[in-house]
Amino acid sequence: MATYTPGKVIWERWRQRLRGDDEAAQEPPGPFEDLLEEAPVVALLLDRDRRVLAANETARQFFRLEAGHLPLGLLDATREGRLLEALRAGAPESEMRLTHSQLTVQIRLVPGPRPGDTLMFLTDVTELRRLETVRQEFVANLSHELKTPLTSLRLAVESLLGEPAPPAAARRRFAARALKETDHLSGIVANLRELAQIEAGRTVLTLSRFDVRELVTEVADRLSLDRSLELHIPARLQVTADRTRLAQALDNLLDNASKFSPPGSPIEVEASLSDDEFRLTVRDHGPGISPEHWPRVFERFYKVDPARSRDGGDAREGRATTGSGLGLSITKHLILAQGGRVWTEAAREGGQVFGLAIPMPIAVNDAITHP
Repeated sequence: MATYTPGKVIWERWRQRLRGDDEAAQEPPGPFEDLLEEAPVVALLLDRDRRVLAANETARQFFRLEAGHLPLGLLDATREGRLLEALRAGAPESEMRLTHSQLTVQIRLVPGPRPGDTLMFLTDVTELRRLETVRQEFVANLSHELKTPLTSLRLAVESLLGEPAPPAAARRRFAARALKETDHLSGIVANLRELAQIEAGRTVLTLSRFDVRELVTEVADRLSLDRSLELHIPARLQVTADRTRLAQALDNLLDNASKFSPPGSPIEVEASLSDDEFRLTVRDHGPGISPEHWPRVFERFYKVDPARSRDGGDAREGRATTGSGLGLSITKHLILAQGGRVWTEAAREGGQVFGLAIPMPIAVNDAITHP
């Protein structure tokens, strides 16, 4: 598919205008003022000495330039040495990560309106490349998540079909394993379907008023946690929110805390209500998560490398290494659907804290029903 190059189109139209109007050709309007000043793309006009002669509004904002300071050398104007490398290379199209701004840009070079001039267009593709990386990681992680239960399921079925036929006790054991792995696969599919529906905005909130302590206790009883629960929740604290979705988010947070807390250590749940926000945090006493992972722990299938945990533990002590890998991502979207936010941080005395906050009252664009 052909690539649209704005510079070629713009300059060709400008040249046609000049060729069609002799009077205008004698005193041509400045190309940036005439055509590019308000264009939604970074545009720089450079001379043969690699000086920036003009920069449109987008470029001035991007590089924090003052029009009155031009002309300037490309390096002085942009503080990006890699742009100078691209200009010297002379490739019509290239892509690179800028050193100063840490943004990934596509660069297009086209001849300017006068001999020796060059027009440089920059397009910020940082978010696009990030999304491509997320998609690639998602496919790789999903394949990894499916491989283990499928392998176990195949082994169980092959054992059942083996010759000679296994004893009755062994057949029951193999069948139970096959059923367990099938349930695990069904859970992954169900979570993916639910996550897709939430992300697509097909969420209808059912708001009701309920007691927070009762909700936490109910969820903990349903999970049958093998850790004690320490509640720091004011008596008779009530909020108005989607109880079912908040319970599901809390379910994921408590389950995650239970997996990574040492035996015998408690799970701490704290809740509070200010004038405009309800906050709830769940703290474990596990090895914690290194800060570089915090922005990504709520991504689908994201796994923290055990070697990067703050205590340098082995795989048994690592974070987020079991389950479907979707619980925290679902939690995030369940809370976002109610106009809220999620975060994680290190606990002061060790362990990790996962928190959620929901505005009071809830004000979102999704459909809302009241029982």
